[in-house]
Amino acid sequence: MSSVYKLIELVGTSTESYEKAIENAVAKAAETLKAISWFEVVQQRGAVKDGKVEEYQVILKVGFKLVD
Repeated sequence: MSSVYKLIELVGTSTESYEKAIENAVAKAAETLKAISWFEVVQQRGAVKDGKVEEYQVILKVGFKLVD
């Protein structure tokens, strides 16, 4: 028997780091999506204010198994 997975794209943010932005996005998605299997960072970027990094932003692809 084979499995089917769905792929969605998320944007995670953090004022601390890219790693925290990833963790925030995955944790929030896990509140409603069950069986998250993996993620892929597609893009990293950030916001700057007054010459300082204000926010870290990541675009993630998240894959999860569809229930049989």
